Amino acid sequence: MGTADLCTEEEVTRLVHGFYAKVRQDDLLGPIFNRHVADWDQHLAKLVDFWSAILRGTMRFSGAPMPAHIALPGLNAGLFQRWLALFHDTTQALGNEAMRERADAMARRIAQSFWYGYQLSHDPDQMPGRLAQD
Repeated sequence: MGTADLCTEEEVTRLVHGFYAKVRQDDLLGPIFNRHVADWDQHLAKLVDFWSAILRGTMRFSGAPMPAHIALPGLNAGLFQRWLALFHDTTQALGNEAMRERADAMARRIAQSFWYGYQLSHDPDQMPGRLAQD
């Protein structure tokens, strides 16, 4: 999946911490994340492991993030698109082009997968819709 030479651990940490600093301050996403994340230090460490596994192939992440996200009430496609927009804004500041391309591609896949799962969980009789492409 990922390769260790795509980026460094420091770059992964910078991406995750920079991105979630933006999320926490965002008018749309901030209230949702800040309401549901009790321990930001622990959550950020888990997210660094998640993105390190994706981008560097470290295999450090274990867990099932889908159920926790599906359990959140009142999400909509616009929130997932906002998450993607902030992620893309964050990756644009990366000096590592290969990392940026891989991270953006994976973020699009993750957002779409979570949005499908969310829709299927909350309205199983309705055909799930795709997120709009940027």
